[in-house]
Amino acid sequence: MRILLVGAGGVGGAIAAIAARRDFFETVVIADYDLAKAEKAAAVDGRYAAAQIDASSEESVAALCREHRITHVMNAVDPVFNMSIFGGAAAAGADYLDMAMSLSKPHPEEPYALTGVKLGDEQFEVADEWESAGRLALVGMGVEPGLSDVFARYAADHLFSEIDELGTRDGATLVVTDDDGNEIFAPSFSMWTTIEECLNPPVIWEKERGWFTTAPFSEPEVFDFPEGIGPVECVNVEHEEVLLMPRWVDCKRATFKYGLGDEFITILKVLHTLGLDRTDKIRVKGVEVSPRDVVAAVLPDPATVGPRMTGKTCAGLWVTGTGTNGQPRSTYLYHVVDNEWTMQEYGHQCVVWQTAVNPVVALELLASGVWSGTGILGPEAFDAVPFLELLTDYGSPWGIKEM
Repeated sequence: MRILLVGAGGVGGAIAAIAARRDFFETVVIADYDLAKAEKAAAVDGRYAAAQIDASSEESVAALCREHRITHVMNAVDPVFNMSIFGGAAAAGADYLDMAMSLSKPHPEEPYALTGVKLGDEQFEVADEWESAGRLALVGMGVEPGLSDVFARYAADHLFSEIDELGTRDGATLVVTDDDGNEIFAPSFSMWTTIEECLNPPVIWEKERGWFTTAPFSEPEVFDFPEGIGPVECVNVEHEEVLLMPRWVDCKRATFKYGLGDEFITILKVLHTLGLDRTDKIRVKGVEVSPRDVVAAVLPDPATVGPRMTGKTCAGLWVTGTGTNGQPRSTYLYHVVDNEWTMQEYGHQCVVWQTAVNPVVALELLASGVWSGTGILGPEAFDAVPFLELLTDYGSPWGIKEM
């Protein structure tokens, strides 16, 4: 396996650090628009090489694939670049993985009731082309989406005879402080992506209605997270799980809710009110800039906040329905990661590490042939047991909590 890793930011750097401890690949070419950043990430392993890439150019991606005889392209940049990287991999005859799917566009007349262009629609439109070419695009293979989708497959195959709801629920106790120990606002993941998914209309799926939308931050509920995290208020957020799970797992309803917190929600609402969430460029003193790019640029880089971060993050799936014994069942399958552990073991903060470990596990399963397929597939399309066993082998076990 010869991997092109596009993106050497927080998640890309963590992917490099995690994969360096494994032997399933021949080489990894780490490519970034900033060559110095790619070189820094590549320095951790002799099998790695660094390269410069324009992720917005399908031709740039394809050329790098051909130059290095790449078999698998791992997309680790913001999803605004998905289609060019996705198209470049296809043009070069390589398989493809990402952790977030092609972007959505709200319905022009009724954005909080009807879907417009859904997450992943652009990719699924060409599924037949990928299948005909004998190539695989494994989409949504991070932690959320990704591991939660693996949990959905596991629950359907081993825990439930009938599923009422697949409800992804994420929460954390993470705190970032300044040099004086004061808590500061510093997102632990890409602010560009966070704005995109939190301010877009959240999507819900129901068997009787199909996909529909609601208002951002709707339907708040308090969810009790395991391993000391405790009760966290969660709200509806647009996310790929809802677009992926119903395609492969039989259920009556699919939702995604995230524990954002009042401060974060207020900040996001203010950004939207001021138009600072916009991605189209405006002219400021003779310079063309995107407001959202400016917001992301002035905040701390998520890759650098680890040393000043404390707490745990939890990603998981709350499944309700009928158990295999015919009795009602309510089960939370989860994965908790402590920032202190990831910083000590890998030198990367827990949110980017938790996102990064899952595509590395998937790549290893593809390299061994345990997972295989063609077309556009989500994690639900594969056997969950080998994935969960290998995740534990990576030193990061998952858990089950009966609710």
